[in-house]
Amino acid sequence: MTLTFLGASHGIPEPHRRCSCTMVTIGERIYFVDMGVMAICDLTDRGLPVEAVKGIFITHMHGDHTNGLIHFADLISWYYTASDPEIFLPLLEGKEIIDSWIALSCHATRDLRYKQVAEGSVFDDGFLKVTAVRTQHTKSSFSYRLEAEGKAVLFTGDLRRPDADFPKGLAKDADLIICEGAHFPATEYKPFLEEASPERVIVNHYAPWNIPHIMELSKALPDLHITMATDGMEVNL
Repeated sequence: MTLTFLGASHGIPEPHRRCSCTMVTIGERIYFVDMGVMAICDLTDRGLPVEAVKGIFITHMHGDHTNGLIHFADLISWYYTASDPEIFLPLLEGKEIIDSWIALSCHATRDLRYKQVAEGSVFDDGFLKVTAVRTQHTKSSFSYRLEAEGKAVLFTGDLRRPDADFPKGLAKDADLIICEGAHFPATEYKPFLEEASPERVIVNHYAPWNIPHIMELSKALPDLHITMATDGMEVNL
């Protein structure tokens, strides 16, 4: 399983840091957690087929996590029509909005496979298993645990605060925990990361003001490999 951070910024783009989007590659199959960038452009740049995308998992509906999804749905509606991923939305009303936007461009909409996210096991295609748990960032927001090839990765998604909604159940025995760093000091993760004790921690979606706190967290937990995500960064598990 390979994770590629296509966008690692917080709510707005910064120089060399785009909005949230992580590509997960398992063999020749591709999945996305959030799509705040125009991911088809990245696939094209890497010579990857759009039809290899099998699943898209949105943590919540804020634009910095979803703006690229309209672009993706538009292009697979009329051009990359062999692409047929399952698209998991925390709010299924988003389907109607996306379809309406595509209709404004005079393109016909396809019956894409949108799915409502709910707590528990949401996806298992024999290659990747995805489990979701609700968080308190918005009225419908989720953390995801991805399991493939004997490895487990937790994406916290955006949280209210770790002491309110860190997904401890999904963190158990995780090889990698990907924590957001936009909404509270990263040092607040300390007791939860100590308990989970993953092999590696990556802070993603971080604001510049939080970088000193991320460094402090790394010093406080020297036995954990804590790093900050950057655009284009690849992690092999």
